[in-house]
Amino acid sequence: MLSSRTLSLTIPRHWLDLYETIWKPEFFPKWASGLTNSTLEPEGNRWRARGPEGTVKIRFTPHNPFGVMDHWVDTGFGKEIYMPMRVIANEQGAEVMVTVYRQPLTSEDKFKQDIEWVSKDLEKLNQLLTQ
Repeated sequence: MLSSRTLSLTIPRHWLDLYETIWKPEFFPKWASGLTNSTLEPEGNRWRARGPEGTVKIRFTPHNPFGVMDHWVDTGFGKEIYMPMRVIANEQGAEVMVTVYRQPLTSEDKFKQDIEWVSKDLEKLNQLLTQ
């Protein structure tokens, strides 16, 4: 089993409204820093983009009534990286949660950097949605 860390962010918007705003793959480059200098282009059941280390392919969970926004990132260096993501109700607001798994052969420092990266991305998402 991989060790993991789940990051959570409270956003003062109704969870379903929030989910409907951010679930589309085309919205991810607005806040996910690994995609901000790229456009997502459909390629079969995946999307292709330019990431920080080259071309990546991403699969997204289809639209659903449960706030599930899981995605799988294929960096071209082996297996896909699974990124569970959820939007859930928090009274009148919403909680956005992303789980980061420590990948095999990843150092503790690199894992901490990955967590910081996702945390900054969530803050960017919050800024986009609350301005």
